[in-house]
Amino acid sequence: MDQSVDQQFLEFMVKSIVDHPEDVVVKRQIDEMGVLLSLKVNPQDMGQIIGREGSTAKAIRSLLRIVGVKNNARVNLKIEEPEGGMRGGAREASAEQL
Repeated sequence: MDQSVDQQFLEFMVKSIVDHPEDVVVKRQIDEMGVLLSLKVNPQDMGQIIGREGSTAKAIRSLLRIVGVKNNARVNLKIEEPEGGMRGGAREASAEQL
């Protein structure tokens, strides 16, 4: 089996939410802190993954923690920002237009 339960679960969940499921990439690393799942999605799907005030991301993290507890592992999620994301300059520009 090349994918673990937590990685399969995250991939299934995210692909069910986004508009571009073919762009979903989940990488898994294990270190002294536990399991780290890195999630990369299409830039257009970032809003759907984060949710209003981060509510969707928090829910995904909670579910991953439950999967981790069932498998005796501490699971953390890192959502990778797309290149040229909405951080910084783009937000400032949209705020200036108001």
